[in-house]
Amino acid sequence: MMSRVKINNILKTASNLRFLSTPIQEVENVGPVVFHKLIGADRGIAVYGLNSPKDKNALGFELVQSMREVNALIREDTKISVVILHSLVRGIFCAGANLKERFKMADDEVANFVRGLRETFIEIEDLPMPTIAAIEGVAVGGGLELALACDIRVAAENAKLGLVETGRGLIPGAGGTQRLPRVIHPNIAKELIFTSRIINGKEAKELGIVNHAVTQNESNNAAFEKALDLAREILPNAPIALRCAKQAINEGVQLSIKDGYEVEQKYYEINVPTKDRQEGMLSFIEKRKPKYEGH
Repeated sequence: MMSRVKINNILKTASNLRFLSTPIQEVENVGPVVFHKLIGADRGIAVYGLNSPKDKNALGFELVQSMREVNALIREDTKISVVILHSLVRGIFCAGANLKERFKMADDEVANFVRGLRETFIEIEDLPMPTIAAIEGVAVGGGLELALACDIRVAAENAKLGLVETGRGLIPGAGGTQRLPRVIHPNIAKELIFTSRIINGKEAKELGIVNHAVTQNESNNAAFEKALDLAREILPNAPIALRCAKQAINEGVQLSIKDGYEVEQKYYEINVPTKDRQEGMLSFIEKRKPKYEGH
């Protein structure tokens, strides 16, 4: 069950929130996930933090269930314009599958769990607003699959990324075999999956797996800080236009370009009657910054 807690209590139990240099609203503590919304000039940015240090954010029952609760919370919140997904565990983004739990499962239980995990990541992929993954440390197996479900990825140069499942007698099962070849050339994706190779953030940027690779800082939050900068660039833009653009891209890339044009037209027409579109034009004519309300 989700419980609302005071910020002081969160600071005691999740001291890694000290990396935030901006005010935050009430915090939702959903088991091993800490979710909060920023306020002031950063209002509209939400931060989705994995916080299971004992298991290195391994994807077990409790973490996955908590993620599904947070996904539902975000999906229904029309005041959120952009989400940053990161880790509160130092040196770890997500260590992949919880193999201790997995080893105890029967074959059919494993298959059902992985199906549910894939669905959880699809929920993140389908969140209506832009999402940014901030990868400070290890993101292997399901951890990289989670990052691939986000729209934009930022990694510290010393982060470790890889789809390592074939080295453990498995294949990527939470979307990795499908998302990675759509992000980079299929031949390169095959090489990385077949070899179980782990690469650093700088190499991931060179291959196009992440948008940005940044030098890690003493606070171990360089990727988060870059993600926050990106979120602040996105934030001034019209919320409904952002959502329509995301939907048009996500649906269109699965189709021929001619069919994609029709998808673009569909979402363009959805956006046409919004007050924000009128505000965008009026603010341009009046030579002032627009004030978007998300309707």
